Amino acid sequence: MKFVHLADLHLDTKFESLNQIDGLPAKRRLEQRKALREIIDYIKENEIELLLISGDLYEHKYIRKSSIEYLNNLFKEIPNTKIFITPGNHDPYLVNSFYSTFKWNENVHIFKDEIEKIDYKNVHIYGFGFTGFYCEETNVEDIEIEEPKDINILITHGSLDGGNDEFREYNPLSSSKLKKTGFDYIALGHIHKPYYKEERNQKIIYPGSTIALGFDELGEHGIIAGKIEKGKNNIEFIKIDEREYIEKEIDVSKFSSNEEIVENIQDLKLKEKNLYKIILKGKRFFNIDINEIEKLVEIDNIVKIKDKTVLGLDIDKLANEKNIKGAFVRRMLERQKLEGLDEEFVEKAIEIGLEVLK
Repeated sequence: MKFVHLADLHLDTKFESLNQIDGLPAKRRLEQRKALREIIDYIKENEIELLLISGDLYEHKYIRKSSIEYLNNLFKEIPNTKIFITPGNHDPYLVNSFYSTFKWNENVHIFKDEIEKIDYKNVHIYGFGFTGFYCEETNVEDIEIEEPKDINILITHGSLDGGNDEFREYNPLSSSKLKKTGFDYIALGHIHKPYYKEERNQKIIYPGSTIALGFDELGEHGIIAGKIEKGKNNIEFIKIDEREYIEKEIDVSKFSSNEEIVENIQDLKLKEKNLYKIILKGKRFFNIDINEIEKLVEIDNIVKIKDKTVLGLDIDKLANEKNIKGAFVRRMLERQKLEGLDEEFVEKAIEIGLEVLK
């Protein structure tokens, strides 16, 4: 059975981390639409029989009816493809959600919060969807497959092998328990990093977010496609997102001014399509002014500049100096002790003060 598996598109999300670049959030939302268009074209060209969408297809808080209509019109272009959607924590099946109120095309099936089995040709699709923004417990790990000789697929949204409280709020799942169920393919969503190479028989799969949403989602993003067979799956990751979020590090240890930092950033060879975060590292011996640096850098696709440097000055040595700088440092250290000031705040204040006293 030929299929495409996608998740976590978050259609109409705000892309708030890109707000500092005028127009970029709107461009990314257009790129979400373009990604959907490319996926539908791929389905047409390859005569895909199943489209599995494992949750967070859209953002419930921000989704517009026009976007739902655009999505459904694309689904109408692939009438021979059966589409299965399991709502997630960002697009739960609520009484006022578009999953509930919109008239979807007849080839679309949307799962709710009771485990349901749909038979399609010789394939059986089991699904479970969110009906709220949290889901702490389900019974999907206890499913007993009714026709084990046929191809059986599970589609749901949830967190796999997570140990902290956050993971337990979003349909916590155990890979060891899921393997025992005997499903031939388990289509998951929620984790935005692709997870398919790690699974030995490629049965428990996260495609990752269809297009990257921020700098916590580095690398390539797209969909999983291939063929599900009894006892063997042939799958591949297909890149859909034309952009990548990339981090670049610059060591400032040998620099003596903000201007040198700007010059080194300007000299970086950056790809026009990608979005970059510049991370300043190493020891600093001068006051780094991020706001000033951002004003001077003339590269449009640098989204953030982050200062992760450490103070290169020997504060204890400076405090012992018998001059105005030493007196200033001693005074700041006394204030830190008496007022319980944050160490990083005090170091930054010392750094700025010493710059003034030069």
